[in-house]
Amino acid sequence: MKKIAIIMGSDSDLPVLEGAIKTLNQFEVPCEVRVLSAHRTPLEAADFARSAREKGFGAIIAAAGKAAHLAGAMAAGTTLPVIGIPVKSSTLDGLDALLSTVQMPSGMPVATVAIDGAVNAALLAIQILAVSDEALAEKFAAYRKEASDKVLAKDAKISEQYSTK
Repeated sequence: MKKIAIIMGSDSDLPVLEGAIKTLNQFEVPCEVRVLSAHRTPLEAADFARSAREKGFGAIIAAAGKAAHLAGAMAAGTTLPVIGIPVKSSTLDGLDALLSTVQMPSGMPVATVAIDGAVNAALLAIQILAVSDEALAEKFAAYRKEASDKVLAKDAKISEQYSTK
């Protein structure tokens, strides 16, 4: 099975990324977690991106706040899918990171999830791998069915409790 790279621009982003790590572990998808900065370690970040495919990765999740160039820097160095997570900062509540992550130039796609949306980033990475991994696709389908069943159970309970006849 391909693995997922989780790259953060700073170790202060780790609390946000724990949801992605937990989700990948839940699906038994291997991941490698690194701290690489587009600004403070640009050579190491570029080297990682360039070699990611050969090292067995199937997608890269890149999380950064403020200027948030990490996802774009990763995308510039690889042909693998890159998923950007804009991280909320104290300065502009994450809007700066969201705009920096989502506004990639033509030809340099980065899928972008919500501010601090690490779980959705992991789920998107799982879906990407599941395109060519039937067992993972089945796990993901079961996950979606379980989520649906939970909502329908809550619907039945609330409908019974509050609907008038």
